[in-house]
Amino acid sequence: MKLLDASPTVPGQVVGLAALALENVRTGHFQRSLAGLTAGGAVVTTLEIYVSHDSASFGNKLMWIPIVVVPTLVPAGIAAVWSERAAQVVLPVASALVVANGLQGTYLHLKGVAQKPGG
Repeated sequence: MKLLDASPTVPGQVVGLAALALENVRTGHFQRSLAGLTAGGAVVTTLEIYVSHDSASFGNKLMWIPIVVVPTLVPAGIAAVWSERAAQVVLPVASALVVANGLQGTYLHLKGVAQKPGG
């Protein structure tokens, strides 16, 4: 099996794939796929944050905030797959909450590193 064929059909295939990608964006299929991936990624991210913060014994109560906030993307992402209204209202609101929490977490992590010897 050849991964890249130098035959004359390759440029036509590339144009066909580009047209298909543009069509998927135009019809919303691409956006719905991203919403579904957001929901799945939120599950994985929440588990990773939980394990990381658990290894620190949740020493600061603020460590629980992303465990509560990030999973809001799961129902928002799933709803956005099926509903254009949810994609335009619910998912952006949940995303904004997660971004705000991420900025807060970045600040707290930098502050924690600065407090360490040699930080």
